[in-house]
Amino acid sequence: MLSRTAANLFWTGRYIERADFVCRLVDATARLASLPSTYGGDPTAWTGALATAGVAEAFADTGLDPTELNITPFLTIGAANPSSIRNCLERARGNARAVRTALTREAWESLNGAWHEVERFTGPRLSRARASELVEMVRRAVLAFDGSAHRTMLRDDAYWFLQLGAAMERADNTARLLDVKYHLLLPRDEAVGGSLDYFQWATILRTVSALTAYRWVYRDTVKPWLVADLLIFNTQMPRSLASCYGEIVALLDHLGEGSGRRGPAHRVAGAVQLGLEGTDIDQVFASGLHEFIDRFLGDNNRLGAAVAEQFLF
Repeated sequence: MLSRTAANLFWTGRYIERADFVCRLVDATARLASLPSTYGGDPTAWTGALATAGVAEAFADTGLDPTELNITPFLTIGAANPSSIRNCLERARGNARAVRTALTREAWESLNGAWHEVERFTGPRLSRARASELVEMVRRAVLAFDGSAHRTMLRDDAYWFLQLGAAMERADNTARLLDVKYHLLLPRDEAVGGSLDYFQWATILRTVSALTAYRWVYRDTVKPWLVADLLIFNTQMPRSLASCYGEIVALLDHLGEGSGRRGPAHRVAGAVQLGLEGTDIDQVFASGLHEFIDRFLGDNNRLGAAVAEQFLF
């Protein structure tokens, strides 16, 4: 496969996954911000959403007040936000169109249709109801794309590169969500309450569709250290860091088998996976969750550079 084709598919996967995460983030933030403070509501939830999405500086450059009325359009349809839902789908569509023959008709039509639907929401104002409608529409479209790709694409390089981009983006998003919330995690000998209210942490789990999984695995009330354990180490949780890297290593193995060679991307991904397997939540808290996540994000960025060096240039 040509490196340009591989790059287009890789970034199609990343941008679609990013659009899905921003949808989840907007929905969860709206829920959290609407709760009374006594039930875990957070008056800074929308600025936290900007930090989680990694676009706080870009929003500050607009000069707008950090209110829901301004932040919601910025995250969903904002032209000045490179990670807005609209911009992510536009870039995903552009990359997919460049390699149209590598995708099945069903996969292309689901993505192309989503982008055209999002265009209906552009305008000077985006009400809360319209934002909710947009988020729900895009979430359904992303599921349709994933389902189409899974059910109709050949298991060859095109599919592996598409999934590799999605898995790397998914790991990055989960890590960033945890990093923004790390300051809320209390030592185990402290009581949970106040800002650690059940509703707040349940909302965080909903961001990554993990609330049901949490209840099934731990059969306990929502506790911050268990949330961190689920989202970092539980390989049964599709959005956990360990699960994402298990998938990444498997995808790189498929690509290596196809080309008959291994390279720096395999080494970096394997090292990250081994590091996760050799660590537990107690060690993470002993050394600091923020420091752990910071190292992980650095490793994930190095993997991105290694993938580009090995396959995309």
